[in-house]
Amino acid sequence: MELQWSWFDFAALDNVSLYRYLRLRQQVFVVEQACIYQDLDEVDLLSRHLLVRRGEEIVACLRLVPSGIKFAEPSIGRVIAVPHQRGSGLAQELVRQGLLESQAQYPAQNNRIGAQAHLQSFYAKNGFVAVSDEYDEDGIPHIDMLWTNSNL
Repeated sequence: MELQWSWFDFAALDNVSLYRYLRLRQQVFVVEQACIYQDLDEVDLLSRHLLVRRGEEIVACLRLVPSGIKFAEPSIGRVIAVPHQRGSGLAQELVRQGLLESQAQYPAQNNRIGAQAHLQSFYAKNGFVAVSDEYDEDGIPHIDMLWTNSNL
């Protein structure tokens, strides 16, 4: 079955898609990573959201946060590929699509992320470079990384 890639503003998500999307985020960021934190935040309301579906199942997702909210630059985040899709290249394509949308929405701006430190090499494959020391966020080591628009 073919993958369906769709961007949404938060208000445009239908109830079932929103439920499945937020459930997947909870499954990965709270349950799988055993990290109790507030995943849902006001930033979701201001962001664009990419859902990748195979049939009715959401197999990957991310959000694109506008510049000036988390960082001076726009930021992709909440990047997920479901466990049975990890290692397939889907997550790399997901990040690539996030960066393309970032450039479409915020031309000529860089993209800054707060990445889980163990994923530094994953993001580096898409041109992100570390720009901070490691820091703790919700009990998980993180590092700020920057992608420059010259990487397209």
